[in-house]
Amino acid sequence: MKTTLRLGLAAAGALALAACGSSDDASDDATAESVETTADDAMEGVNDEPVADEAAVEDEGAEDAADTSAADQASAEAAGEDAKKAAADVQAVLKEAEAAANTAAETAEQAKKAANTMEKVVN
Repeated sequence: MKTTLRLGLAAAGALALAACGSSDDASDDATAESVETTADDAMEGVNDEPVADEAAVEDEGAEDAADTSAADQASAEAAGEDAKKAAADVQAVLKEAEAAANTAAETAEQAKKAANTMEKVVN
């Protein structure tokens, strides 16, 4: 419902904006020259070469970022080890459940045999 409402409002807004435009001739194409100054015109007369910014190169925060990155990596490795232990625990529980299911199946089979034996004795 909300998605439909949002799409409807977006469509209505788009149509309203399209209706507000005024153009005498719809066949006029927008070109780079008529819309904005081309990059060559904007850079005309600029002869300076790019200069390296020393403040950007020598950033003190880079060391902090490296320390944070090392801490993040250690945290990720610890989380990976925890996940590995959890997966091993799940596998152990799965094996126990499988063994219990096999035992239950064997017990059911023995009960079935006993019931058949009792039926033969009764008949």
